[in-house]
Amino acid sequence: MTYNLYYDQLSAAEGIRVLLEEIGLPYKLIPSFKDRSKPRPVEQLKINPNGWLPVLTWEKTGMYECAAITLFLCDKHPEANLAPLPNEPERAVFLQTLIYFSNSVQTAFQTFHYPDRFVDKAQIEVNAQRRGIQRLRETWNVIDEQIGDKVWVLGNRFSAVDIYLFMLTTWLKPWLGHPQVNEFPNVKRVADAVILRPSIQRVYSDWIQNNYSNV
Repeated sequence: MTYNLYYDQLSAAEGIRVLLEEIGLPYKLIPSFKDRSKPRPVEQLKINPNGWLPVLTWEKTGMYECAAITLFLCDKHPEANLAPLPNEPERAVFLQTLIYFSNSVQTAFQTFHYPDRFVDKAQIEVNAQRRGIQRLRETWNVIDEQIGDKVWVLGNRFSAVDIYLFMLTTWLKPWLGHPQVNEFPNVKRVADAVILRPSIQRVYSDWIQNNYSNV
């Protein structure tokens, strides 16, 4: 079976691509745009009429939403050991963190980048952006405290939530007012460890070259 991933750089599709690399099954990248003002493939829009990435297809079906795809791939391919099984004690924190990334951290990014979705008057969009930056700092602090002195988000066990964490740190843009990842030392430590994985080195090679001074 070959997966098809509708894809653009620095979109959430990059995190899904890393998972596919970790799983080791064949996949095909289908070029698309995270910018919804640009034309996107018709087949992508049939699955996700919102026009967002990522969209993953296989055989005669497909799905969207990064957290949902992450959970689907982890459960469909348990041999990759990217998530605790349902009966394992770490499963609860895995699910909690995955959904928190999706519902809280990503929403903070959206509040900054798409303030028109959160207020009904253009003249107060700057207030929504300011709140988005504040929420970025608040939500990353929650994750930083959750990690504490653990090696990975779940403890001594690497998982898909560490990949998700790394993906989200690449979206931080301090020159736009976002907090720097260095403000969250535990997050930074995990991201520094994730970046050494061959899957990350392949998928994020351009970003690493342009943005990551430690590698």
